[in-house]
Amino acid sequence: MKKLDRFIIWICSKFNRKEIEFIVAGLVKILVDRNPEVKPRDDFKEKHPNYRDFSVDPMPPISEPLKKKIDLVLGKNFLRDISKNTANR
Repeated sequence: MKKLDRFIIWICSKFNRKEIEFIVAGLVKILVDRNPEVKPRDDFKEKHPNYRDFSVDPMPPISEPLKKKIDLVLGKNFLRDISKNTANR
């Protein structure tokens, strides 16, 4: 048995005919948008839970590759060490 079928049976067991007719009339008003205070649930968020759900990284993007900087520093240190070693010979 589906959820809506159980809901309908529950409504029928709790309310009399006049109350059910009043409930149906209220639901029809909501569906034709005569009651702007009450809106039916939009299932778009359920179908697409991650739509527009993102966060922006607070760090700015890297403007130049880090590897080049590291290579330059390592290269300078390497050349300095070699020049010290060759000067000592």
